[in-house]
Amino acid sequence: MHRKKYMLQRMTTCKGPSQENLGEVVKEPERALEHCLPNFAGGQHFFEYLLVVSLKKKHSGEDYEPRITYQFPKRENLLRGQQEEEERLLGAIPLFCFPDGNERAPLTEYPRVYCIVSCIGCFGLFSKILDEVEKRHQISTAIIYPFMQGLREAAFPAPGKTVTLKSFIPDSGTEFISLTRPLDSHLEHVDFSSLMCCLSFEQILQIFASAVLERRIIFLAEGLSTLSQCIHATAALLYPFSWAHTYIPVVPESLLGTVCCPTPFMVGVQMRFRQEVLDSPMEEVGDEKDILPPKLQDDILESLSQGIKESQTASEQINEHVSRPFVQFFVKTVGHYASYIKREANGQGRFQERAFYKALTSKANRRFVKKFVKTQLFSLFIQEAEKSKNPPADYFQKKILEYEEQKKQKKPKEKTVK
Repeated sequence: MHRKKYMLQRMTTCKGPSQENLGEVVKEPERALEHCLPNFAGGQHFFEYLLVVSLKKKHSGEDYEPRITYQFPKRENLLRGQQEEEERLLGAIPLFCFPDGNERAPLTEYPRVYCIVSCIGCFGLFSKILDEVEKRHQISTAIIYPFMQGLREAAFPAPGKTVTLKSFIPDSGTEFISLTRPLDSHLEHVDFSSLMCCLSFEQILQIFASAVLERRIIFLAEGLSTLSQCIHATAALLYPFSWAHTYIPVVPESLLGTVCCPTPFMVGVQMRFRQEVLDSPMEEVGDEKDILPPKLQDDILESLSQGIKESQTASEQINEHVSRPFVQFFVKTVGHYASYIKREANGQGRFQERAFYKALTSKANRRFVKKFVKTQLFSLFIQEAEKSKNPPADYFQKKILEYEEQKKQKKPKEKTVK
């Protein structure tokens, strides 16, 4: 039996161009879902749905179609609007579980996909949950229910915290399963190796520049894993910001019309559909080399080149070396944001946009930041910062503090030289 695990982050704010169900299954990052889940510190539900999707032979003909063969929870007594929304969501998900099409050679075993639909992106944690689901599914679907019900009743842990579930499996007895949410997960489920193999440093920099200004980006590749890995890696380069628009690592054939969408998107398309994509009405910009400040572009390219030479073959080391110069780019351009959030008596922050970008001494940096502050990437980040009295103790904040300390140490040396 061929199995694969899949996680969908559910989108609640953006629709596709024409397909009603497209908007229900593309990814929406955590910060863009505050109206759906007000507090991501912890305490929310783990997931909305667990689904098992299998390829089954159509009632007529020799072709196969993906069908949901298990669903938790099965909601009852829904209002009409809620029921229609659920039908759209559940009708679209099988397409994303088998995006490479349904026409296959005669199957002796039917492929199966385990899928979690959630608003929260903790891939490592959900992978462990799906392993537990698969283990139970191999015994009996009946014992999936108590495990998932216990999970649904448990509060989602805050970063760095652990929740422990008690679960019973026939012939194995009672088990205690610990689920830990990482303190920082910006490189979780990310592998930059495919991106580095497929593209040059200059091309990666151009894609990064396009993503920063929220343009429409299409990746083309033969393999599904190459597409998904490259897109996940590109989105990870935007840390500490989150892509807040249509995001489909592998577009099913029936949704190829997405590439005509006038709003920003980041999508992956299999190479066999290349001509259809090229024939679609699109416009190419071509100014990617001029978006980022030249000096900072050079810094990124130099750091990438040096980092790859020094790094070993371990993906964790490659990830760190590739991610670091892009994080440093944001540290240098917008790392001073916290100093320009003024607090009112009630604790609510107000971002001083004009003073923020005028504080930059470099004209090139200032010109870039004046554009960047108008993006949804930055707006969502600042909205969250305005609500928080203190900056989050995450990797980005750590790098900001390190950079500020380096500048303090550099100033006395410069005075001595003068």
